[in-house]
Amino acid sequence: MPKTVLLRYFLLFAFFVPFLVVAQKKNSAFQLPIRKATAPIRIDGIMGELEWKETAAANNFFMVFPMDTSKANVKTEVHMTYDENNIYIIAVCYLLKPGPYKVESLKRDFNFGKNDNFIFFLDPFDDQTNGFTFGANAAGAQWDGTLYSGGTADLNWDNKWVSAVKNYPDKWVFEAAIPFKSIRYKKGIKQWGVNFSRLDITVAEKSTWAPVPRQFPTASLAYTGTLLWDATPPEPPANISLIPYALARVTKDYETNKKSVYKNQLGVDAKIAVTSSLNLDLTVNPDFSQVDVDRQVTNLDRFELFFPERRQFFLENADLFANFGYSTIRPFFSRRIGLNVPIDYGARLSGSINKNWRMGAMHMKTGSVKETGLPAQAFDVVALQRRVFARSNIRFMFVNKQSLNYDPSKDTSKPVYAQYNRNIGMEYNLASRSNVLTGKAMILKSLTPGKNSGGLTHAANLQYSTRKLTISGQYEFVGKNYTAEVGYVPRRNYIKINPTISYLFFPKKGAVLSHGPTFGSTYFFNSKFYQTDNESYLYYRWNLRSQAIFGAWVAHDYVELLNPFDPTNSGKPTLPTGSKHQWNAWGTEFVSKPQRLFTYGFTSRYGAYYANGSRLNLTADFGYRFQPFVNITLNTSYNHIDLPAPWNVTDFWLIGPRVDVTFTNKLFFTTFIQYNNQQKNINLNTRLQWRYKPASDFFLVYTDNYYTEPLFIRNRAFVLKFTYWWNM
Repeated sequence: MPKTVLLRYFLLFAFFVPFLVVAQKKNSAFQLPIRKATAPIRIDGIMGELEWKETAAANNFFMVFPMDTSKANVKTEVHMTYDENNIYIIAVCYLLKPGPYKVESLKRDFNFGKNDNFIFFLDPFDDQTNGFTFGANAAGAQWDGTLYSGGTADLNWDNKWVSAVKNYPDKWVFEAAIPFKSIRYKKGIKQWGVNFSRLDITVAEKSTWAPVPRQFPTASLAYTGTLLWDATPPEPPANISLIPYALARVTKDYETNKKSVYKNQLGVDAKIAVTSSLNLDLTVNPDFSQVDVDRQVTNLDRFELFFPERRQFFLENADLFANFGYSTIRPFFSRRIGLNVPIDYGARLSGSINKNWRMGAMHMKTGSVKETGLPAQAFDVVALQRRVFARSNIRFMFVNKQSLNYDPSKDTSKPVYAQYNRNIGMEYNLASRSNVLTGKAMILKSLTPGKNSGGLTHAANLQYSTRKLTISGQYEFVGKNYTAEVGYVPRRNYIKINPTISYLFFPKKGAVLSHGPTFGSTYFFNSKFYQTDNESYLYYRWNLRSQAIFGAWVAHDYVELLNPFDPTNSGKPTLPTGSKHQWNAWGTEFVSKPQRLFTYGFTSRYGAYYANGSRLNLTADFGYRFQPFVNITLNTSYNHIDLPAPWNVTDFWLIGPRVDVTFTNKLFFTTFIQYNNQQKNINLNTRLQWRYKPASDFFLVYTDNYYTEPLFIRNRAFVLKFTYWWNM
C-alpha cells in the first residue's frame, strides 16, 4: 500500500472522527466545594475536628457493581479541605451489616478486587486524561499511583503522604493528608476532576460518588465530578527532594567457584519541581536491587516475552514515554536501559505545560562492558503531547540510542554494535466524551545504519463499548527492517488484522449476574498479503453475583513457521522454516469469590499442538489470608507436551509459593520461591522492607538461584540498602 495513501487514512482518522464527539464533561453536575481549613487537621482516622463538620459532604453514592442502575446500598460519606501544605480527605465507610472487614494484608498497593477499600481519583488539570489515585483498604494498607490514558492506574509510582484508618463496629474511617508537593497541578486552576470509589466485597458492591457505567473502571476520568476550590490552590514553595541511598552487597558465583564479591555503593535521586506541574528527575549511580523480582512464566511462545518496568525513576509520567504505540509495537521500553549494564546517570523532565500540552525529555548514560565489547551508550527520548477536542490527543516521539566513542574495527573478536538507532513517530489517540468510542492511529520510522529502507511501521485501532456490546478492530504493519533497540517489538515484517466482538446478557434474577460470548480472530500476513498465522476463538463467560467468574473457550490455530522453532523452547531440535501446523483446542477458567479467607482459581487448556502433537496445560492459584497480617499464595502451572520423535514427551512445572507478612503498614516481609524446570532454575527471593518515614526505606534482600536437577546452587546475593527522602 503506498505510503501517501496510508498517511491520508491516518489524517482522516485523526481529524474527522472526533467531530462526531461532543466536548462537554459527562458528570459536570456533580460538584464538591472545598474550602481552606482554619485550624490544624490531625491524621488519626477520627472525625473529631470541627473543621470536618463545616465541610461539604460527598454522599449518595451510585452503584457500579453488580448493576449501575440504582443508588448504592452501602453508605459512604466523604469530606475534603486543605491548608497551605496539604489536601485533606476523610471518608466514612459505613457497613451494611456488622462483621469483620475483608483484606489480604497490610501490603501497599493491594489487589483492588480482594480488599474492602476506599480509593479516590484526582484530575488536577480537569482534562479527563491524566491524574493521581490514593486510598487504603479497611486495615490501613496504602494505595497510590498515577492515572494515564483516561483512567489506567500505574501503582508502581510511589510518593510521600500520610494516612490513617480506624475501625468501628458499624463503619471504618479513612483519613489522609496529600502534600501539594507530592502531586503535579497547574497553578491558577480552581476546578479539578475528582471521584470517590468504594468496594465492599462482603456484600459484593462497588460504588462511586459520580456515576460510572459498569463497563468502565471506577478510575475513568471521563466520569469524574468537579472539585470546586474556594480560591486557587496554593502554589507550593521551592519543591526539591533529594533521595540518597547507601548500599552494601555481597555476591557469590558458585558455578565458576570464584571468591565472594563485596561492593559498597552510594547514589542519589533528586526531584525538582520546575513548576507545580513540571518535574525534573535526576539520578546518579542508581541501584534497583530492592525491586520485586519478575514473575516467571513457562515460555512456549516464538517471540520475546514482555515484563513491566518496576524501577521508580522511570515511573512518574511514564505514559508519555512507555505508552506510545501498542503492546507489541513500543518504540520505547525503559527496561532496555541498564539491562546488565551499569547506569551512570540520568535526567528526566516531564509533566504538563498547561491544560493542553504535556512534554517529556529523558537523557540516560550507561557504562561500557569490556567482556562483550559493549560501548558506553547514551539514550535520549523526547515526547510531546497536544490535547485536542474533549479527551483526545496527538503525540510526537523521538528516541535515540547512540554508541559513544565506539570503533568496532579496533577489536574484531567482539560483537559489532550499531553506531546509533533512532525512532521518530506520531500518533493520534481518540477518546470520546463518554469513553464509548476509543482508538489510536500511529506511524513510526526507524533509522539504523544500513537498515533505513523497510523501517516503516503504522497501525490503527477503533473500539466501541457499551454496557452490553463491545466491537473492536485493529490493524498493524511492521516493516522488515523496522528496528527499535530501545523498544519492544518482538515481531517484524508482518501485517496484522484483529477484529473482536462481545455481548453480555443480564438476567433479572438468579446466581448469574451477566453472561455472554466473545469472538475474535487474529490474522498475520507477510508484506505480500500471504497468510502466515491465524488464531480464531469463541469464549463464553459467566459473571456470578458473588463475584466469582467461570469461562470456557474453543479455538483454532494455524501457523506457518517463519524461522526454525523448538516447540518446547528447551533446547531440543527445531521444526523447519516454512512448515505448516494447525490445531484445535479448548479450555476453561474459574476464579472463586474474593470474600472468603481461602481463594482459588484454575485454568485448563487441552488440544492439538505443533507437529500433530498434543498439549495439556493446567494452572491453579491458591490463597489464604490470616488477615490482616499474613497472606499466603501458591501459583502453579503444568504443561504436558506430547510430540513425535525427537521431542517425545516433555513435562514442564512452574511452582511459585509466596508468603507476605505485613507486621504493620510500614513493615513488610516477603518470601517468594519459583521453581521452573523449563529454565532449570529455582529462585529464592526474600525481602524485608521497613518504611521508617514516608517514602524512606530500609531493605534487606537475599537471593538464591539453584539448578533443578541435580539440586546445586548457582549463585547467591545479599543486599542491605537505605534510602531517605529529604525535602529541602
